[in-house]
Formats: sequence, C-alpha cells, structure tokens
Amino acid sequence: MASQEAEAFFKSQFEILQLSLGFVDSMALKCAVELRLADIINSHGRPMSLSQIASGINSPSSDMSYLARIMRYLVRKEIFTAHHPSDGGETLFGLNQKSRLLMHDSERNLASLIIMQNNPWFLAPWHCLSQCVKEGGTAFSKAHGCEMWDLASRNPEVNRIFNEGMACTSKIVMREILSQYKDGFNNIRSLVDVAGGTGGHVAEIVRAYPHIKGMNFDLPHVLATAPKYEGVSHVAGNMFDAIPNADAIFIKRILHDWTDESCVEILRNCKKAIPEKTGKLIIVDIVLQTDDLFDQFDDTRMVMDLVMLAQTTGGKERTEQEWKKLLEEGGFSRYKIIKIPAFESIIEAYPDPE
Repeated sequence: MASQEAEAFFKSQFEILQLSLGFVDSMALKCAVELRLADIINSHGRPMSLSQIASGINSPSSDMSYLARIMRYLVRKEIFTAHHPSDGGETLFGLNQKSRLLMHDSERNLASLIIMQNNPWFLAPWHCLSQCVKEGGTAFSKAHGCEMWDLASRNPEVNRIFNEGMACTSKIVMREILSQYKDGFNNIRSLVDVAGGTGGHVAEIVRAYPHIKGMNFDLPHVLATAPKYEGVSHVAGNMFDAIPNADAIFIKRILHDWTDESCVEILRNCKKAIPEKTGKLIIVDIVLQTDDLFDQFDDTRMVMDLVMLAQTTGGKERTEQEWKKLLEEGGFSRYKIIKIPAFESIIEAYPDPE
C-alpha cells in the first residue's frame, strides 16, 4: 500500500513539474525559429549533420554543445527527425510535418506566431493573472499600462509582430475555409472583412471568387502597413462606430478578443451593414466543447481562452450556448455552425427582421 501511495505521489509530482516547465517547449521552438533550423535543413535538400547545421547558422562563434542539446530535445519532442547511420557516422537531422511549420519560407508556417507569443511584450501579462483575480482589470494593462490595441497603435514593432503572427495562422485557416465552405461565397457580390488586419483574408476569398468586391476594414494604423490586393479596397474605420455596407460580413477571430457587451455592440453594427432579407454574417471563431474531457483539440481551445485572458480586453473563447446568447442579443437569432478541420468553426448567422 505504501508503495502505491509513493508511486501516486511521484506521478503527481511529475505532472506538476511537467506543467511548471511547460515554457521550455515554447522557448525551444522559439530558438529553432530564430536560428532558422528548419529552413537550413530544407535548403540543404536532405538530412544534415550537426556540424553542417551549425555552419548554416552563419555565426563564427556557434556553440556546438548548445545546438546539440537543443536538437536532442527537439527530436525527443518529435519536431525534427534523427537518423543514426549504421557505420557509426554523425547523426543526421531531418524534417517532418511539424518542423516544416517552423520554416519562414513555407507558405503554411507558424514561425511568426511562435515569435509573437514568446515575445517579452506578450509574455509579461501572464505574470499578472493572479493580480487580476484579486483586483479585476486586464492582465495586459497591468503589465504595460495600456491595452494591447493601444500599444500596437503607437509602437510600430509591436504592431508588426502582432500582424505577422496573426497573418501566418490566417493563411492556414483560410485554406480550410475556402476548401470546406465552397458554396458559402457563391451568391455574395460584396464582402467586408471586419478588423481584417492587413487584408490577407479577404484577398484570399476574392482570389478564389473574383466576382466578389472585397473590402478590408480596420483601424488606420493597421492599414498603414497593408499591401495592395487586386479586387480589394482598404477602408479605415472603427467597428464600434459603423461598418461599411455589403452583402455579407466576414469576421474571423475578432469577437473572441472582446467582452460580451462589446461583441453585442459589434454584432449590431454588423446587422446594420447588411441587407435584412439576404444579408449574411460569417463568423470564424472557436466553439468550445467543454463537455468532452477527452478532446485533445479542445484542451488547446481552452489554452486559447487563457491567452485571451492574458492579452485582450475581456476577450474569451465561447461555448455554443454563449455564442447563441450573443447572436440573439446582437440581432442574429438564426445561425448554424459548420465544423472544419481547424481549431475554429464557421458560424453562419442571418439578421432578424425588424
């Protein structure tokens, strides 16, 4: 019995230690991205030895012992592969599907998101969560004296890091949306992407559906760095004031940034901007499935809920019941949820008649 108790205690100790050192994984990923390890191996065209990778880092003072230990850990985590030659030669490190997501030069990569989430500006609020529980307020403002959107509007570096981090995930999700939601854009002549960042989302949609007149709607400081896209116009404004008129509205990973009250305000402005009888609201956001304790993907969705707690002004991820309540209050009681192979779902909503 004592042995079982000791084993149970060790297991608990191990699991708590594992959780407390969770940052090691993210820092190891950040290191790999900053050193461009996946890009180096990819450009070589085949698995490489440690010394070859070190030479590719292009630093005269590269420390092989540091690199060896980091690569050993990343192989253990199945980020890279390791091939041990039968003749006893040097271990060769190769790519797999995970490490290809770390490549800066790949169309589908998460490199910029890893850099963003592990940047000191975005890590600092995490140290303020207990303070928020005791006092209320937002973690980001406690860490920096202002909210993230305010900081991004006056700090070009934070603005760039954030936009690049969001853009890289959007490319991956947009691919699935265009693949899985084929009929959803057919009857739309004009589409406004609310808080669309630098315009990548609506540009992808217009490229796939050239009959659509696309509008990318966001704050002036965001559009200041937006490139030109064929078939897309950039419109500066604030979604809390008014939204440009269109047949349909696309709003991806925006409502999770805001409180319920703010979301209802945004939704009501969306309703005013589309036709009552034929208008459509296309929301792309997480729908939590909190009743499924064995859904590993929902574990990550809940992690994203804490990211919202740390980095936004009252944002959160929501269950279907919470979405239903928001939509009803915002004037969209009719809706349907379309699941796609992504963390997000598509919520297609239709305006209530006046």
